[in-house]
Amino acid sequence: MDSYDYIIVGAGSAGCVLAARLTESGRHRVLLLEAGPNDRRFWLQVPIGYGRTFYDRRVNWMYMTEPVATLDGRPSYWPRGKVLGGSSAINAMVYVRGQAQDYDDWRAAGNPGWGWDDVLPLYKRLENHAWGESAWHGGSGPVGIAAPSAELHPICQVFLRACAEAGLPRNADFNGAQQEGAGTYHLTIRDGLRMSAARAYLWPARRRANLRIETGAEATRILFEGRRAVGVEYRQGGRTTTARAAAEVIVSAGAVNTPKLLLLSGIGPAEELQAHGIAPLVDSPAVGRELQDHFDVGLIYRTTVPTLNNQLYPWWGKAWAGMNYLLARRGPLALSLNQAGGFFRSRPGLDRPNIQLYFSPLSYLKAPPGTRPLMNPDPYAAFNMSVSPCRPTSRGFLRLRSADPDASPEIHPGYLATDHDRQEVLEGLRFLRRLAATATLSALIDEEIQPRPAGVDDDSLLAFARAHGVTVFHPVGSCRMGTDSRTCVVDPSLRVHGLEALRVADASIFPALPSGNTNAPAMMTGEKASDLILGRA
Repeated sequence: MDSYDYIIVGAGSAGCVLAARLTESGRHRVLLLEAGPNDRRFWLQVPIGYGRTFYDRRVNWMYMTEPVATLDGRPSYWPRGKVLGGSSAINAMVYVRGQAQDYDDWRAAGNPGWGWDDVLPLYKRLENHAWGESAWHGGSGPVGIAAPSAELHPICQVFLRACAEAGLPRNADFNGAQQEGAGTYHLTIRDGLRMSAARAYLWPARRRANLRIETGAEATRILFEGRRAVGVEYRQGGRTTTARAAAEVIVSAGAVNTPKLLLLSGIGPAEELQAHGIAPLVDSPAVGRELQDHFDVGLIYRTTVPTLNNQLYPWWGKAWAGMNYLLARRGPLALSLNQAGGFFRSRPGLDRPNIQLYFSPLSYLKAPPGTRPLMNPDPYAAFNMSVSPCRPTSRGFLRLRSADPDASPEIHPGYLATDHDRQEVLEGLRFLRRLAATATLSALIDEEIQPRPAGVDDDSLLAFARAHGVTVFHPVGSCRMGTDSRTCVVDPSLRVHGLEALRVADASIFPALPSGNTNAPAMMTGEKASDLILGRA
């Protein structure tokens, strides 16, 4: 049995950070296990490549949830990265940290050290922002962050003028002094290449003698002596192997696979474990509970002016985009398709924005279910606008389907289960309609494309959301952080309640969803975990 100081399970947004930080002093031997392959693939490095990797089983777990009763019995497709870099290698690259109040809420819920003043320095430490060092950004960190403007499709500026007309002011930086307003998204891209957590953290660290990276290595069980984690069992190339950790095991496998591994290891609701023939080590009722996700619903508008569809649909447009990228790393292939958006308050009396807005200068209405053929958009000019409530109150859960590690877990998202969430979806859809009715946007809109709401009343709008709303791919909370071991899985130091030498560090520990995209908070969690483990906090 090989022995290390630390074993990290999962080379995703947080795991890559941990592997780099724990080995940079040279004092600690670290084993990093990743179930997927190496990330040296062309479409993983090209920013728009997520249109292909979105449905590529070689680098994607491609989970399907159970049928969701509140979505007319539809299941939800959950792509999750299965590759070095994890979901940061296949996501849309939008870099949003969330609101300061989100983290102050975490701290107020009993998690000292996780308030905004605590985490802002961690964000600045990880950032290599295009604007350089400032009160709000870091300029020398490993994660390259672009702030494109002139490179974006011109229709984005039309959208921003319409937002101003609808009362939403311009905001150049959603990660600056305030989040509210409309603007263009900052992206984890540098020099025309995707800046995944693997490229940012692992690539510079991979030649360190004290870091061993094993790909194609799927962890099946955490090993214990008494209640102390001492190692990991994993399968690789058809063989079962074990490795020992002298200091700690850290699970960073994400909001789906982290609770799955804990459950397989006997950590979870005792009755459920016993039903699968798994002997409970710790009766932890919270494992797999409190699952949260952002839910998105949008409208597509055909236009009388060109959009990105006109560039990327014809073969000559694809050829131009490909040559432009290969020769200069410029053009639409060097960007995300989530180019503009914003955050707004959907009703009076709110103290902060409650809904996120997305604008994409193309459409892919005829895409097969579960795919995003971004290089094959619709054959007419159109754009897409959508809304996502920032802090949903609906909660889902995750549990084992069987004790077989090859079996996908049952995922029950619980979307639109509360009056609060249904109200905010209705308010968001009405705001989209208000945007489309502005003089600025209505001047270039030809029609609202089917599928669209059957009417303007609440029932019609909600029926549309149930039939066509989708995940924004932000699952969190399934091993949430807090002091109560009955309702939380890890304490504020990320140690698993009731056990020794075992921590969790990924988006599964979030007590509540941040107001925005989750890749940046997941990387911040890796930075925070490294400080906690190394005694720097």
